[in-house]
This record gives sequence, C-alpha cells and structure tokens, in this order.
Amino acid sequence: MELRRGIMAAMVITLMLQVARCKSEISRADFPNGFTFGTASSAFQYEGAVKEDGRGPSVWDTFSHTFGKILDFSNADVAVDQYHRYEEDIQLMKDMGMDAYRFSISWTRIFPNGTGEINQAGVDHYNKLIDALLAKGIEPYVTIYHWDLPQALEDKYNGWLSADIINDFANYAEICFQKFGDRVKHWITFNEPHTFATQGYDVGLQAPGRCSIVLHLFCRAGNSATEPYIVAHNVLRSHALVADIYRKKYKAAQGGSLGIAFDVIWYEPATNTKEDIEAAQRAQDFQLGW
Repeated sequence: MELRRGIMAAMVITLMLQVARCKSEISRADFPNGFTFGTASSAFQYEGAVKEDGRGPSVWDTFSHTFGKILDFSNADVAVDQYHRYEEDIQLMKDMGMDAYRFSISWTRIFPNGTGEINQAGVDHYNKLIDALLAKGIEPYVTIYHWDLPQALEDKYNGWLSADIINDFANYAEICFQKFGDRVKHWITFNEPHTFATQGYDVGLQAPGRCSIVLHLFCRAGNSATEPYIVAHNVLRSHALVADIYRKKYKAAQGGSLGIAFDVIWYEPATNTKEDIEAAQRAQDFQLGW
C-alpha cells in the first residue's frame, strides 16, 4: 500500500512538472500578431433579470417555462445574473488577460415587443456594459441575434417562418448600429442559424419547439420537412439586408466590420471513390452549404 501511494505521488509530481513546463513554454508570443484572446456568452444564458427594466419575453422564456421542454426544469430567470454583476465579470476577464468579450444583445431589451417604441433602459444597460469593457481594455464583439426571438413576433406572424421578420430584424439591427456603433467595431448578425433552424424547427428540441416528427409528443405544430429551410432562407435574407445597411450607412463613419457566425463540421471522404467524395460533399452542403 505504501509503495502504491509512493508511486502515485511520484506520478502526480511528474504530471505537475510537465504541466508547469508546458505553461512556461507557451506564451502570447507563440501566437500570430493580432490574435485575439477572448471569451463569449449569449444574453439569455447569462443575463437573468428577465422581467426587469422593461424587457419583454422571448421564445426561450416561453420554451424554458413550458412543462417537459427542459429536462431538469431549470430556466434562465436568473442565470449567472450578469445583468447586475457585469462589472465583476469584466474584472474577471481582465484578470484572466482577455482581449475581447463576445456577448449578445437581447432583442426584447431594446424592443420589448420586437418592434415599436425603443426601451431606453435596455439601451442604457448595453451602453454601460460596452463602456465598462472598454474601460478595462476589452474589445466588445456584439452578436445581434443569439436565438432569443421576441415572443410577440412569434405570436404575431410565427417569427422566422414569415418574411415579415426581415424588416423588423433590420430595424432592430440598425438601432443597435445607431446606439452602439461608435464604440462597437465587431458585429455578428446571427449566431449559428443552422443550429436554431434545425433544433427549433426540425427536431423541436429548442425554442420555439416546432416539428412534425412521428411520435414526437412535445411539438404541437410544425413541418420538419420544410420549416427549417424557410427559417434559414429568411435568416440569410435578413443578414443580407442588414449587411447592406451597415456597409452603406455606417461602416465608413464607424469603421467596423460585420459578419455572421456559422457552426461548421468538416467532412472528408472515407476513400477516393467517386461515391465517397460525393457523399462528403453532400454532407457538407447540408451542414454548411444551405
């Protein structure tokens, strides 16, 4: 027993020395100039305060409070409470040596009903968050849409299933450029449209929980064969319109950039046969291409 303990202790010490050696050998100098070290979040997952300062409900508020949708019955009413504790979080980022923080703006904090009158309290919150980041030397990277569609637009015209959302999203995005673009130089229109199109409208496992899969007991409506593609089409049209607006009206004055964040899986053919090469390309087209 003592021998075993001694061997285990020696192994632990050896491992610790290896880790220490690796840490001492790797530094920022090993990365290219301009490489950005950062961390990221999304509004619904982090902010909490879902009923404060005029914020309206999103489809994820509805989804997470619907019985049977969340395995452990949790919700994001508090989350990590970043809405109230963002200054502490930013200090932690600074202590970790982060260069950037990617966060998303909650559409319903700016427009509680998706459209209409601007909620100034929401604008004020993100102004304070952005200013606090810059004060610590941390660059804000802002995602305009990270899945939290205003419930009002879902109720009004089925959200992303309607082309009506294109102009509503463009109006929301343009307000973000107007209110925050003097300081935000990195914009992301959508986070992983493939994910929320398939998970929300094909298999129904994420908000708004639509599907038509046989024997799926939790989807009350949907068409898994068509809706994911309609959603993706409207998302891409929305991105195109917003990109055009930014480049024509704001880019020159604000000096920023704008893109879209895709989740990408790469496929390689198992062999060099024509069938395997075509299968890999087909898989890539369905995962990223569409």
